[in-house]
This record gives sequence, structure tokens and C-alpha cells, in this order.
Amino acid sequence: MVAGWEWDDTLFAGTAPYYRRGRLPYAPGLAETLAEVLRLDGRGRLVDVGCGPGTLALDLAHLFGEVVGVDPDREMVAEAGREASRRGVTAKTRWVRARAEELPADLGTFTVATFGQSFHWMDRDLVAAATRDLLRPGGALVHVSDLKTGTPAVGGLPYPAVPGAAIQELIGRYLGPVRRAGRGVLPQGTPGGEAAVLARAGFSGPRRQVVPGGQPLERTADDVVAEVFSMSFSAPHLFGPRRDAFEADLRRLLREASGPGLFSARLPGTEVFVWGKDASAP
Repeated sequence: MVAGWEWDDTLFAGTAPYYRRGRLPYAPGLAETLAEVLRLDGRGRLVDVGCGPGTLALDLAHLFGEVVGVDPDREMVAEAGREASRRGVTAKTRWVRARAEELPADLGTFTVATFGQSFHWMDRDLVAAATRDLLRPGGALVHVSDLKTGTPAVGGLPYPAVPGAAIQELIGRYLGPVRRAGRGVLPQGTPGGEAAVLARAGFSGPRRQVVPGGQPLERTADDVVAEVFSMSFSAPHLFGPRRDAFEADLRRLLREASGPGLFSARLPGTEVFVWGKDASAP
């Protein structure tokens, strides 16, 4: 947990409707990479902690016999359930509204636990120890995130890049220069150092895998607006009565950056760290 900051239930309030459209997907090949590394065979149980709208859990659902997603946000859990129904996997998925620090006792044990860009929001020592207890002998904790090597260049693609710096400046004009997070602020951002936390909890490893990105994408202005409103630091509720004014200014900025309202992007690579519960873990 970040020193001087406490989680509250407004952290991602109102972002769920924008999440799936706004966020870039993980790199293609992530599921195949995990299937190979973890020797997944369509059986076993997955728990995705901090599952959001089911982005990672649903992409991996075909690799398991049962999937449980856990998230404290009511709208995220509801969105995950709707998407599971759309994909026809309702029978093998379960969505639980709970904080990772308060995992229900009736979840059972799991083959794999995943954290898709969620671990940094938690009391990491507490959650790491609790997750280890949830895993079967030989189980694995998998930490998944975008590869942090900068924004891939869009040279050679038909449209300009999303004007990220200008968008951040606009957010700052409305919300102030310090990053917002729920009812608090994060002057230093979220913490790193996951390796030390997981080693303290008794996990072995990790094994690192990188799933290559770079695939070209076309983004509309609506996609970019959705991305902005999917972020904790620019969640819709943070703007209060100025939300509509902010969105109008954001759309004006995007029109000035691209007359057709289209932008080019490239998918970031996906970085995966696999931690074993004991020496027999994959």
C-alpha cells in the first residue's frame, strides 16, 4: 500500500462502462504463452485478483475448468458478468465483489492466480500471503502488465498518434497537478518492487516472459475519450459538475490533433512474471 494513501471505493467509480473500449488489449499471444509456460490443459482453476471487467480472466477462460474473478467495484463485477454471458462462458465463471485483502473463505484452492495491472493498488504483503494460501502445491502467481518501454512509435501509420502529453496537461488543468486516486492523491505514483514483496511471501522465481507487441491499431476519438475516463486518475466522478466541460475540451483537443478524428497506435508488449508456490511449480 502506498504510504499516506488509503484505498477507497471511489478509486475506479464510473470507469467500468469505458474500460473495455478505452483500454488497449494485451498483446496477442498472451494466452498461448501462459498455456505453454504453465502447461495448462483446460482444467484447473484460475482466480483473477483485481479482475476489473474481466479483461484478463475472460481471455484466459478457455485454459481452465473454472474461473473466479474478484474485484471491489460493483460496476466492474457486473460488467464482467455481462461480458462472460456474451462470450458464452457464464457456466464456468464466477464474479465476486470483494477487496483482495478480504478474500472470501469459500473460494477454494486454485491452480493459478493472476494479477493484471492490479497488484500495486493492494496491501501487497497481505495479499501475497493470502494468495499463496489459495494456491495448490505447484501453483503459480502470474503478474501481467504492459511492457514499460515507452509508447511505440506510429511512424508509417496513416494517422497521428494520440496527443498524450496534451491530454495529460488538460487533465491537470481540471484536476490539479498531483495525480488523483479515489478521494486521495498519489504524488509519487504507485509502488514498484513486486519481486521483493513476492519473495517475502515465500514465492520462488520469477520466470519472465515478454509477449511482443507493436501491432498497429486505429483509434477513434470515442476510443480515446473512453480511455481517459477508464483511468483512476481521470475517473468521471473526479470532475464533478465540470465533467461535461472537460469532455467538450477533450474532444476539441482531439479534433485539432486529427481532422478525421482518427489516430494510429501500436499495441505495447506484455510482460509476464510467473512465481511458483514451491520448487515444483511450473
